[in-house]
Amino acid sequence: MSKTCLACNEKIIGRSDKKFCSDGCRNSYNNDLNKDATNLIRNTNNALRKNYRILTKLNPEEKTKTSKNKLLNEGFRFDLFTSTYITKEGNVYYFVYDQGYLPLDNDFYVLVKRK
Repeated sequence: MSKTCLACNEKIIGRSDKKFCSDGCRNSYNNDLNKDATNLIRNTNNALRKNYRILTKLNPEEKTKTSKNKLLNEGFRFDLFTSTYITKEGNVYYFVYDQGYLPLDNDFYVLVKRK
């Protein structure tokens, strides 16, 4: 019984557990498998990456303070975050991966990095 490549259906020669005929076919198959399926997912992931870059840029230390206008001018989207953390006092931190922010009064935000 001969096996065929999962990517191009060519006959596979070599080890019995081999799934692809070449590195190119293996890469092509895995790239197709792992690509974002829809524009919504791709656009959301790109926006999350942009939010992360903005928070990282504005928070070079592990804690700082910034204004809402500065975040908006950079293109930050407040509707996209990956998780929240609620403190015992009831403060809600919004996180984009390990970079987070806490809304304060007067349109200011504390930027933090989760350890």
